[in-house]
Formats: sequence, structure tokens, C-alpha cells
Amino acid sequence: MTAKLKSQGVGQRQTLTLSLFLLIQTVGMVFFVGDVISDFRENPASVHFVFEATVTAALILGILFGTVELRRMIELLQSQEQALEVARGALGDVIDRQFQNWGLTPAERDVGFLALKGLDVAEIAELRGAAQGTVRAQLTRIYSKAGVSGRAQFAAFFVEDLLGQGVA
Repeated sequence: MTAKLKSQGVGQRQTLTLSLFLLIQTVGMVFFVGDVISDFRENPASVHFVFEATVTAALILGILFGTVELRRMIELLQSQEQALEVARGALGDVIDRQFQNWGLTPAERDVGFLALKGLDVAEIAELRGAAQGTVRAQLTRIYSKAGVSGRAQFAAFFVEDLLGQGVA
């Protein structure tokens, strides 16, 4: 499962859980409001009525606050997901442009993307149906064209660019 699907699942579960909680509180509130109205008709000056009315008022305020916060959280999760999608797309564009600037071949671009995703030589070779030696040679050419000494510097180039501190 990808990180995106996991984060969506967690956000949806949290939203569902909070919505269910608010629904249960609302049912309780309806019961208490009916009870408070009944107590008010019987004896509005009793300690029991005052206590139940206060608790019911607090419950109503809690539901209102919870609803506002749930709505705010849903909007925040949606805006964060949109920002993440933009960042993913922007990073992909930055990587693609840089690969073009370095003059990487299509095969080197594929290997470079897979290396940036964290796959090792054996995994890249298996995915591409190539020999590990071929992948190592392609990585060596990529690093040379990029002017870096290895995978860590290669990945750091893009991480620093993403953070707005591009490599000098």
C-alpha cells in the first residue's frame, strides 16, 4: 500500500470515528434535552434540574465545538493532500528537467528515477529486465553526468532542491 493510500485511509478513519462520536453525542443530547424539558415542567427550581440543564448545555456546546473542529480538520486534511499532490508533481517536473539538463538517455532516466525511489541495483535490474552490471554502469554514467560521487549525493541534490537550498 502506498503512503498516499495509507494517509488517506488514516484521515478517513479519523473522520469516520469523529463523525460517529458526534452522532452518539447528538443522540445523547436529544435524550437530555427531552429530560431537561420534562424536569423544567415538574420543578424548574430543583438542584436536579439545574445540574441536568448545565450538563446538557455543556454537551450541546461540546457537540457544536466538535462539529466545527471536525469540519476544520477535514478541510485541513484536504488542503494538505492537495499541497502534497502539487509538491509531488512539482518534484517530478524538477527531476525530469534536471535529467534533461544532464542529458540522460531514456534508460538512464528510468534507472535514475528508480534509484531516487530507493531501489537497489538488484531491484532495478529485475524491474528493467537488465543485468546488474548494466544497471551499475548506468548509475555510474548518471552520477558522472550529475557531477556527484554516488547515490547519497544524487538523492541529496533533489532533496536540497525541494527544500529550496539547491546544490551550489
